[in-house]
Amino acid sequence: MSSTQRHTEPLDVHLIALREGAAGPEVLLSRRAGEVYAAGCWHLVSGHLDGPWEDMVTALVREVREETGVVVDPADVRAAVTVHHRAPAGEARVGVFFEVRRWHGTPRVMEPHVCDAVSWFPLDALPEPMVAYCRAGLEAYRAGARMAVHFQQPGDPIAYAPEADRLALVPDPGTGAPEEAVRDFAERAVGRITGWTDVSWVREESRVWRARGAEGGTWYVKSHQNARFHQREVDALRSWVPALGPAAPRLVAVEASLRTVVLTAVGGRSLYGAVHRPEQQRRIFYRVGQLAAAIHRSAPPRAGGSTPPLGKLERHLAGARAHLSPGDEDFIRVVAVQGAGLPALEAVPTHGDFQLRNLRWDEAADTLYVVDFERSEAGPAVRDFVRLSDAWHGRPDLQAALLDGYGRAFTEAEEAHLTVLSVLDAVSGISYGATHGDFELVERGRRTLAHLRTRQRPDHDRTT
Repeated sequence: MSSTQRHTEPLDVHLIALREGAAGPEVLLSRRAGEVYAAGCWHLVSGHLDGPWEDMVTALVREVREETGVVVDPADVRAAVTVHHRAPAGEARVGVFFEVRRWHGTPRVMEPHVCDAVSWFPLDALPEPMVAYCRAGLEAYRAGARMAVHFQQPGDPIAYAPEADRLALVPDPGTGAPEEAVRDFAERAVGRITGWTDVSWVREESRVWRARGAEGGTWYVKSHQNARFHQREVDALRSWVPALGPAAPRLVAVEASLRTVVLTAVGGRSLYGAVHRPEQQRRIFYRVGQLAAAIHRSAPPRAGGSTPPLGKLERHLAGARAHLSPGDEDFIRVVAVQGAGLPALEAVPTHGDFQLRNLRWDEAADTLYVVDFERSEAGPAVRDFVRLSDAWHGRPDLQAALLDGYGRAFTEAEEAHLTVLSVLDAVSGISYGATHGDFELVERGRRTLAHLRTRQRPDHDRTT
């Protein structure tokens, strides 16, 4: 025993109330007010157990009713994540976060002396300022973790700040460090590694770990789900990616038999779910456009050109059909016919999965980074705007900023290719999401088709 002092942390309960919004899941938050800790900051509805005879679920139901007027059935409470937290002043506590998707009543301010607002926010666009402890619990929940540690340091702000992010996920059994062969390979490349953190995206089968060296330094170790993805990433990292300079990681080592690479670390935080002021968003999208231009000019164009890949449409349609809206399939087939007659476009290096989650922004360094090249291949430049276009829908100012950074507008032929590629990607995403239970991907595909049908309706009506 290293200390004679036993821990006596209080126990908090936190409500993660979720509903489906127009752009995806939304979470209920309340804003603290008055003579309370973290006044002015957004927080989940939460509270403490009321005496030794009250259990966690009963406490949650009571706190929700007292703070918002909403009635939750204990049978609808689901365990989400547990966080061991320490505040900047040194006080520790254990927070148990619960997910609830059904309730009775409309949330409203019930205790105005400690809360001056309740509101819904997209789960991937949380407001500022927000209590760092609460943000850590939501980030752990979004990452699929069941347990996390959030020990703040003296001097850290109470409100969440990227530069003072202390969240550490506790891996589930079998999801921490990689297998022994991968660990040995990585240590031969960079020396002894004392810390492994699984930072893989939930829906991807490729695995990524952040590795911390015994003598300092951080690297990323990635094991690809198949040989094709492995070869694509290695080829890109060895050929055109170095032309991006510090905006991309460098390849440190490759082990083909393990389909694994070791990469240098890049800074920043993923743009996926990040919240920025409108003027900052425009600045970031301008930089995204510049980065896209750098990718497409990083190597000479390939001879032969590129046409839309229509070969897998029928297979993807079969998997997506049950989730399409009326008229979607007719629209898809009309666009496919149009795509078959399009002229080939110049084939340039493309990232292949150029979207917000693979772009990282370091505000302090004013630097944008791009990661994940396993879908990289030569193709039309507009291929890299297919998945990114969802981020600027309804925001013409962001699209304008991106094209300004890119240095030019799309040609008429590129616009036509972009429409066809977006339709194919939407159908593929719906099919994959339906098969794998990823309904966020299904909804994104449905949303894309709805946007495109609205934009293309006059031409579509004339064709049909």
